[in-house]
Amino acid sequence: MNGAGNAFIVIDARGRGRPLELSPAQLAALHARHPFDQIMGLEDHGVADATLRVWNADGGEVGACGNGTRAAAWLLFRDDGRSRLTFAARGGVLSARQLDNGAVEVDLGQPALGWRDIPLAREMDTVKLDFGIALPGGGRLEGPGAVSMGNPHAVFFVDDLAALPLAEIGPAIEHDPLFPERVNAGFAQVIDRQIIRLRVWERGAGLTLACGTGACAALVAAHRRGLTGREAVIIADGGELPVRWDADGHVHLSGPVEMEGELDIEGLA
Repeated sequence: MNGAGNAFIVIDARGRGRPLELSPAQLAALHARHPFDQIMGLEDHGVADATLRVWNADGGEVGACGNGTRAAAWLLFRDDGRSRLTFAARGGVLSARQLDNGAVEVDLGQPALGWRDIPLAREMDTVKLDFGIALPGGGRLEGPGAVSMGNPHAVFFVDDLAALPLAEIGPAIEHDPLFPERVNAGFAQVIDRQIIRLRVWERGAGLTLACGTGACAALVAAHRRGLTGREAVIIADGGELPVRWDADGHVHLSGPVEMEGELDIEGLA
């Protein structure tokens, strides 16, 4: 499946009676057959409609994936005929609903904004970090905003997104010691108060066509700087992702989802 180009494999492991375990070799084999940004695993849960687990392409299990949550919800909406559901995830309880236009909206909860919660290695103002990265051709990017949407994000605001060598600077930001759990590096060009152009270097996945939690983090960081209101359309390489930060503090992500096909993983997981 994909959400605005963000590629996923969704494994429905409900009813198997034991947790889904994926070894690095199994993940590598799946990635070789159908390259993905994340794997979404669905398991039984006693209260929520399902437990949702997320693995990056490098094998690391992470706390949240916005577009992947939308994809998993779309699959259950299609199979069960429902239009609302909840997931229990490492980042907290997530709710999703199907919109009238067929898109899926997910409530990713409240962003974490404290330096310990993101987390950072030392105390600093997360509206504008005392942190920068040298550009290969000279100059620096400075002062990103830091937000956790169940996973850590550093969002740089730039004037010319197309001019940045993201594949070169992304890994250095991801692995900087300031971010003890590594970080997703977002690069946002604010077009106006309702539109943000965004590209994201995802930890464990690299450059992606879209990043749902990255889109949410970009809006939160932009609003905290006074650059936008509480709602904007995030334009990713793979499509448009409307994001809304409600007055109650919850961040909502919506957008398109597509089913690309099915894989036979008999004996693999």
